Amino acid sequence: MSDLRILDDAEARARLDPGGMGAAVRDLPDQCRDAWEEARRLELPPAYREIERIVILGMGGSAIAGDFLRLLLARECPVPVLNQRHYDLPPYVDDRTLLIASSFSGNTEETLSAFQQGLATPAKKLVLTTGGRLLTTARANGVPAFVFQFRGEPRAAFGYGLMPLLAVAETLGLMQGIARDVDETLSAMQSLRSRIGEEVPLAENAAKQLAGRLTGRLPVIYGAELLTEVAHRWKTQLNESSKVWAFSEQLPEANHNALVSFVLPKEVARLVFVVYLQSPDMHPRVALHYEFSRKALAEAGVEYTEVQAEGKSALAQAMTSVLMGDYVSYYAALLNGVDPTPTTEIDSLKAWLARQK
Repeated sequence: MSDLRILDDAEARARLDPGGMGAAVRDLPDQCRDAWEEARRLELPPAYREIERIVILGMGGSAIAGDFLRLLLARECPVPVLNQRHYDLPPYVDDRTLLIASSFSGNTEETLSAFQQGLATPAKKLVLTTGGRLLTTARANGVPAFVFQFRGEPRAAFGYGLMPLLAVAETLGLMQGIARDVDETLSAMQSLRSRIGEEVPLAENAAKQLAGRLTGRLPVIYGAELLTEVAHRWKTQLNESSKVWAFSEQLPEANHNALVSFVLPKEVARLVFVVYLQSPDMHPRVALHYEFSRKALAEAGVEYTEVQAEGKSALAQAMTSVLMGDYVSYYAALLNGVDPTPTTEIDSLKAWLARQK
């Protein structure tokens, strides 16, 4: 077991985090505010309101932001959001489609490939990026672009992935009251940050304590409804920042398959630590699935804990849960003795793919 006291040691944190991931996590509420304010100034042609679907091209954090929009929009709007994590464009893209290509670097090859195909369609098009070939292509073809500046890892720019999508939905009249929800979300995130930030001691810090419980374990994150994608975000943050295996599960779906597998293999069951992401607003029948699943875990001897979302709106509950997960993954990285910033293997993959012509 790692010495949890390093989480309260500013010098140790600085030594283990030379890339400044802790600062990036701390800045997420402010980033969300800036991204929201910048994106609301984006002007779109009036014809962009005449759509029947939204298709988002993206990978990694950009794709997860699209999944958040899909679930948020589904609560109030008949326009579906479909996310394409692939090289090819889906066949249903037409003149009633808003095609959004989202890539932090602007050089994500899957996104570029699908977007190039999209240029030959009559779809309404939009690009979200910092630059790269995606921005060059968009400008050469007269495609509106939201261009943002961010220094850091793509996964740390989640605010710039999600908030522009929400601003676009507001501009197109697809979401009502989202500005109010954003204001509440920012306040809720700031409140949570004041309780789980680096300077809050271990004894009073729920994120540090949870990171300690996850150290040396196999994290499995459960979520339902909107928190399904938050669980996915936790999983990917634990992968990339903490450099550990992690998995996410969706309720009630998991209770129709994973439920029967809690006991075996015994060696794995002893290593698993389950985190249930919970919302006070979930469907009452889904809440029963949580209850039964926890009971089954306890009978199988699998350790678990619960993390409650904060805030009134769905957006606030999702983003406070994201912030908690980002802090947990950051603290877990420090306890693992790894630099949370670099993703060397992903960089190697991209370089290797670039050589495969």
